[in-house]
Amino acid sequence: MEQISFITPIKPWEPVGDLFETKKITASRGSEPVLFKEVFKNAVQQVYTDEMDVDNKRYLLATGQLDDAHSLPIAEAKAALSLDMLISLRNKTIESYNELLKMNV
Repeated sequence: MEQISFITPIKPWEPVGDLFETKKITASRGSEPVLFKEVFKNAVQQVYTDEMDVDNKRYLLATGQLDDAHSLPIAEAKAALSLDMLISLRNKTIESYNELLKMNV
C-alpha cells in the first residue's frame, strides 16, 4: 500500500533583490491589470473556500473518518488568517475612500 504524505515541502524564497523591483500585477488571462474588484472577489472566495474546508474537516473528525487530527487546527488557523486578511483589506479600502473624500479638488 502506498503511503500518502500530508507534509508539503517548503518552497524556496525569492532573492530579496527581486522584491524591490517594480512589477505590474497582471491577470492570468493576459497582460491586463488586475482590478480591485477581482482582488476583493478572490479574497472573499478564499475565505469561503477555507471555511468550507474547516466544516468538512470538522465533519470528518466527528464521524471518525479524519486520519490526521492535526489538520483541523491547521485548517482553522488558515481560515482565521484569510478572514483577518479580508477584514484588513476592507478596512484599508474604507480608509482610502475616506482619504479621497477629504481631498480638495
